Amino acid sequence: MLALRAALGRCLAGPARGGAAVLGSARGGGGAACSAFIQAARCYARPVRRKRKDIPSQLDDLPPTMLKKDYANVPIINSVDDVVKRLLSLEMASQKEKVKIKTQQLVEKVRRSPSDNGSFEVQVAILTAKIRTYEEHLQRHPKDKSNRRCMLMAIDRRKKLLAYLRRVRYDTFENTCKQLNIQYTLPPPYSRRVTKRWLVKKAFCLKVFQEVRKLKAQERLKQRRERQARASAAKEDEAQREGTPV
Repeated sequence: MLALRAALGRCLAGPARGGAAVLGSARGGGGAACSAFIQAARCYARPVRRKRKDIPSQLDDLPPTMLKKDYANVPIINSVDDVVKRLLSLEMASQKEKVKIKTQQLVEKVRRSPSDNGSFEVQVAILTAKIRTYEEHLQRHPKDKSNRRCMLMAIDRRKKLLAYLRRVRYDTFENTCKQLNIQYTLPPPYSRRVTKRWLVKKAFCLKVFQEVRKLKAQERLKQRRERQARASAAKEDEAQREGTPV
């Protein structure tokens, strides 16, 4: 009985040792491949970090030491500490405050007088600063459709104002475009596709117009003859009154 147990133990221990050896050889031989696969999987799972392009901004020419708009004309600002000046400068300012200062600079270039806040040139300058801010934002976030719609509305509004200035005050229009660095392009001439239906409709409208002109000409001739008849009758009555003794 004891011999049988010893034999069974030897039989069971043999395959186990062989299996461990095979497993060990598999681990030893495939270790490099497995680590390479895991490394590739980890690299694939990492988020792809795209390099941000340096987008030129209209705010680049603003010096960081310039004070904010609300604190620029305060008389006590020259006697405060450097730390306070830094906190009140554009270095610590938000994007909104910087855009305000840039808009004020563009308005100063084209305004007619120091109290001018609503002329066509000032409106064009304000819209120009707003459009350029939208353009910079859309370069970073091209899928922002709401701001794209606002930008197109601002461009359309500015185009109408420039067209009015070009029609009424051409010298002011040229100066505004030069100072704000705006390239104005003329709208394309209106062109309509010629179709058979449009030709038939146009011929019919011309025919109707000519018939109406004929009717109006006859009506005017009739009215003229009536006026001449009334005038001749009035002259005859006046001559008869003058000829008869009182």
